[in-house]
Amino acid sequence: MRHSQGKSYVFWSLLSLGAGALSGWLSRDGMALYATAITKPPLSPPGWVFPVVWTVLYILMGIGAARVSLSPPSRQRSLGLNLFVIQLAVNFLWSPIFFRFQAFGFGFFWLLLLWVLVCAMTLVFSETDPLAGKLQGPYLLWLTFAAYLNFGVWYYNH
Repeated sequence: MRHSQGKSYVFWSLLSLGAGALSGWLSRDGMALYATAITKPPLSPPGWVFPVVWTVLYILMGIGAARVSLSPPSRQRSLGLNLFVIQLAVNFLWSPIFFRFQAFGFGFFWLLLLWVLVCAMTLVFSETDPLAGKLQGPYLLWLTFAAYLNFGVWYYNH
C-alpha cells in the first residue's frame, strides 16, 4: 500500500469515527436517561454493545469510502462519496434526535431515511468497488435492527 493510500484509509475512518464520537458525546445525557428510565423492546442488547458495534461499523464505513475514493475518477465515485457524506450527516443527527430530544417517532422516520441513503450508497459503492459495497452489509443489518429497537422504544414510551 502506498503512503497516499494509507492516508486515505486513515482520513475516511477517522472522519467516520469522529462523527460518531461527537454525536455520542452530544447525546450522552440522553443516553444515560435511556439506560435507566426508558422501556425497551424485547431483544434490546446491553448498553456496552452499542459503542463496540458502532466502532466496528464506522471503521468499515471508512474503509469502504477510502476504497471508493482511491478508485479511478468517475461519476459513480463522486456520487458514492457524496452519498457517504450525506448519510454520515444523517447518521450524526440521529443520536441527538433520539437520545437528547427523545423524539422517538421522528427518530424512527429519520432512521428510515438513513437506511435508504445507506442502501443507495451501498449500491453505488458496489458499482465502483465491489468490496467497498460488501463492507456496508453489516451497517445495513445493524440499521435494520436499530429501526426495530427505535420503533419499539417509540411504541412502549409514547
